Formats: sequence, C-alpha cells, structure tokens
Amino acid sequence: MTTQDPRWQQNVFVGGQFRRPAGAAAIGVRDKASDEVFATAGLAEPADVDDAVEAATAAQQVWAQRTYAERAEVLRRIAATLIDRRPYLRELLIRETGCIAGKADYEISAAASELMEAAALASRPSGEVLASNHAGRLSLSERVPVGVVGVITPWNFPLVLGMRVIAPALALGNAVVLKPSPETPISGGLAIADVFAAADAPAGLLNVVPGEEKTGRRLVEHPGIAMVHFTGSTKVGREIAATAGALLKKVSLELGGNNALLVLDDAELEQATMIGAWSSFHYQGQTCITAGRHIVRREIADAYVAGLSARAAAIIVGNPLDPAVGLGPMINARQRARAAELLADAVAEGARIVTGGPGTAPYFEPTVVVGVTERMRLWTEEIFAPIAPVLVVDDDAEALRVANDTGYGLVDSVLTADLARGLAIARQLSAGMVHVNDATPQDEALAPFGGTGQSGLGGRAGGDSNLDEFTERRWLTVAGGPAHYPY
Repeated sequence: MTTQDPRWQQNVFVGGQFRRPAGAAAIGVRDKASDEVFATAGLAEPADVDDAVEAATAAQQVWAQRTYAERAEVLRRIAATLIDRRPYLRELLIRETGCIAGKADYEISAAASELMEAAALASRPSGEVLASNHAGRLSLSERVPVGVVGVITPWNFPLVLGMRVIAPALALGNAVVLKPSPETPISGGLAIADVFAAADAPAGLLNVVPGEEKTGRRLVEHPGIAMVHFTGSTKVGREIAATAGALLKKVSLELGGNNALLVLDDAELEQATMIGAWSSFHYQGQTCITAGRHIVRREIADAYVAGLSARAAAIIVGNPLDPAVGLGPMINARQRARAAELLADAVAEGARIVTGGPGTAPYFEPTVVVGVTERMRLWTEEIFAPIAPVLVVDDDAEALRVANDTGYGLVDSVLTADLARGLAIARQLSAGMVHVNDATPQDEALAPFGGTGQSGLGGRAGGDSNLDEFTERRWLTVAGGPAHYPY
C-alpha cells in the first residue's frame, strides 16, 4: 500500500463502496513540504451527500439493533486494522499535513485509543428506573441514538479528530457521514474509509464525502442528518450554528482558542521553558490548544524569555521526512501569510522579535516576541503559527485578569512550584480545560474535551461525555394495570 492507493483515488465512499462522485471535480493532494501533488481526491457534490445520508440511514436502523458486544467487536476490529496500517498512515500524515513522524505516530495511537474506549462505551448502562407517582407504573429514562451524525473535520489532526467523533457515535448506535477538510481529504477521510472497508465494517455505517463549501452546506442542511458535529474555526462554527439553529437541529462545535500559559514567579525555569516551547511550537503552532499567550511574572520574565528563545532557536525546521526536523511546513500559503501579517503588525506597534520570524516559505521559524500589549492582534486573535507572544505582569491578580480577558475559553495552563497556589488560580480561569504544571496541548480519550465562549457550543467529547453527546433521552412508561381517566 502506498500514499497513492488506487482504491480511494478520485473517489467518495458511500454505502461501503468507493465510487466516483456525481461530478467530475477533483482536488490535488499536496505534499506540504515539497508542494508535489502526490494523489487526487474526488470532490463530492450535494447529490453524493444525499446518497451518503440514504445509505447511513438504512445502515443505522440495523446497527442500532445490534448487541453491544457486536458493536464493540466491530470497533476493536477497526482499531486492530488501523494499527496494522501504521507505516502507511504515518507516511500519509507526514506528507498531507506537514507534521513530523512523532506527531503522526501520536495521531495513529490516539485514533486507536478512541476506538478501543468507544468499544467499552457500547456496554455502558443505557437508562435508569425513575420514581413514579402513579401506582404500578414502571417509569424509565433510556438513551437512544440520535440517528445519522454529520461530521465536518479540520486539517490539523485529521485522523484523530475524525475518530474522536466517529468511534463513540458508532458505539452508541449511530451512523456517520464524514466531510474531511479539503486540505486533508485522505488522512481525514478516505484512508479512514479504507480502514473500515478492510476491517469488514457494516456497509453504510461510515460514509466519506470529501468536498468544499457546498458539500458541507448540504450536509448541515440535509433533513436526514439528525446532528452536526463540527471541529474548526469559530467563524465557520457560527455559520453552522445559525443554520442548524434555524432547522432546530442538534449541533456540537469544537472551535478555536487563544490559550494562556501563566508562568508564576516560583516556576522552575528549565521546566517552564520546555513546557512553553512545546505549548506554542508543536506542529507549527497549528492546533486549537496551542498556547497563544505567555503571561509571565516580572520577577522571572527575562530569564524565561532567554530560555524560551534558546529552545526556539535550537529547533530544526525543514522537511518532516528528515528525522532530525522538529517543525515542518505551514499547511498552506494563506495560513503562513496571515501569521506573518499578525507578527508584522505587532512589530509596527512596538513589539520586538527576540528570535525567529517568517523565514523561508513554506516554513515559519519558531518565534518569541516581547513588548506585546493587550490591544495587539497578535495577542487578541488566534495565531495558528509557531509564535510565542510574551506579556509581563506584576502579580497573580493581573495574570488572572489578563488570562480571562478573551472571548475564547478552551484551555489554560499554570506553572508554579506551589501546587495549592496553582490549583487556586486554575479554578479561577475561564476555560473548559486547565492544567497545572503541564503544557496546554493535552488530550485523552476518557477526558471531557471542550471549551466555553467562542471556543465551543454543545457538550464535551470523551469518556462519559459522549453518552450525552451522541444519544437522546427518552421517557418510557409501562402501566401496571388498566388506566382510568374522566373521559
């Protein structure tokens, strides 16, 4: 198997089969480092979405009646097939997303973990017995599948962010229609479909329709889609929420973040600079859980900036096929240009680059910036690039105020030698996830992942949160004898 596997070339995946889309449109899949077009993906038309929903609807009605043991076995089989294809998927992720091998390996393992945890989710209790004020009545609250889930995924972690939704949705009796990002139609969709097919998963449970805006719009608007799950930008999330709201359709949004790393005056510097570097520079800063704001106590600010800058300067930037490389290319020229613009605006307003800068396309050097103010776009907007803006504060109260002064609310971290102090500050941060003495990028299949404010709408992904996310509650009563009413 190669990254040019003919099974998915120019195809969509509907009803368990790879086939040509309704139209002739296709998209070249680029190696993000070399810009080589190494594969071609078909672009689904709205008619393909209609076919996919029809196939998913038929499959879901049968799947929901399968026992939990049968559903769990299918998910475990898919996980085993995924792991068997690790070398192929690693190469694909490196080329299609521009990540290093370590990030690709993480994605594959995390995707398998999502499948295995979902297999365990299938056997969770699906209801409860309620007290009733009617003598002899059996009153139950039971969970039922929502039906067909429409899933729209981003390009930065295409494999694991797809599986984070697909696996629990299937475990709980739903079917899925997946639209991956046009930047990653294979690792985010068609390669997943190929794994499902190789694992002999029931046809129609997963359908993949790579496409652009009109494909996504049809997926959101389709009357057969009971729920839409979107991971991506806050701007697009607002549009999806408005459309789904008008249709009174369940929606779950995992959106952007402008996350804060609070470095207190007693933080251990070697550890703090390592955590700071990883939080801002991993995968070129192109994740929603990247630290976009370093809030540092004045007492250690100079030492922290020096240590963080030394770490940034030591990172090798280049083609991620080279095992010595720590940062690969930006996902596209548009994203790189926006990051350069934010950086240039900040410098024009008085900020200073300590190390790094845009560098040579398609790369962006890991960058540390000081002299940042709270009014700069580099501080207020999500950057999505390997840039670490540093703002100095005088006390913990100011650090908290600055951290919470954002419309986002995804993840923050606090670094301190005093755990009680760290915990007290953590509990005052307005974020859906907070870490003490660790990096902002954290994710576990059992943990409730999600944010508040502009960072998300809906529930949480992970663990028991998936029960609320992918099921509806139904009240069911059984009368113990003949009912008597006035008429």
